[in-house]
Amino acid sequence: MRRKSNLWLEAPILAGFLIGSCALAGAQGSQGSQSGQSGQGSQSQPPAQSTDKSKTPDVTPLSLDSAPPPVSAEEDAAFKAFQAVPMSDAKQKIQSGEAFLQKYPETRYKSSVYAPLTFAYLQDGQAQKMQEYGEKEIALVPNDVSTLALMAQTLPRKINSSTPPAEAAQLLAKAEQYSKQAIEIAPTLPKPANMTDEAFAAAKNQDLAMAHSGLGLVYIRRGKNAEAISELDEAVKVDPNPDPVNYYLLGMANKGTSHFEDAITAFNKCAAIAGQMQAVCKAQVDDTKKKSSTELSAPK
Repeated sequence: MRRKSNLWLEAPILAGFLIGSCALAGAQGSQGSQSGQSGQGSQSQPPAQSTDKSKTPDVTPLSLDSAPPPVSAEEDAAFKAFQAVPMSDAKQKIQSGEAFLQKYPETRYKSSVYAPLTFAYLQDGQAQKMQEYGEKEIALVPNDVSTLALMAQTLPRKINSSTPPAEAAQLLAKAEQYSKQAIEIAPTLPKPANMTDEAFAAAKNQDLAMAHSGLGLVYIRRGKNAEAISELDEAVKVDPNPDPVNYYLLGMANKGTSHFEDAITAFNKCAAIAGQMQAVCKAQVDDTKKKSSTELSAPK
């Protein structure tokens, strides 16, 4: 039964949606962080440029740490040039960041370059490079909540039917660790002096949404749909602009536990959001209704 309930995760069309939604949630969320950046610490996949979460607010990545002062005026100028490249231009951001790190390999600004590169590589569809820089950033700044949350959400979404079991297990273990760290640290973050209460709340909630989403998918991939439901419920509850993929995952977790009414509600919310997930979720609404007509719903 567990194998059957997880077959939907292997559908080729969904692989791109899962990774693509991560890219938009993370990269767009960091797009407005340039002014505050120095204070931050299945089968073939379609391209990652999804538009399912185009209304995610611009927020500043959160961390308990700040970048140290530059070593020299030249390094300071080079770093400011990197900062000036907008996150919307992922390729230029990557090129600028890689050049900076090559020229200043021992820079004190490593964290403030690693974190944006993590977002930029995901936005550019390079999940492996995203993971590489994300892990470098977390090793350097273990309490960088924004990077922890992005990694937590992205790692379980990059798994497909061609992922070796040992690698998949490792990715799920890392995602679980990162999500739980982010969920634990986020409430303790002090509000930066240069952020409004509204911006701070949006940034924190976006990070929490990604962390709960990641943990929810970890549980789904392990066949623990009941545990997944509570995490995904929290993800859509706190997200400033809910990700349709999370509604889809919530629907599948409820469907897998025979909570058909809740599944239909989640699929309808997914289908109401403009984007590539609409057709998938509309189909799931119809399928769940058919299933509920022949099977008993489980008690909550």
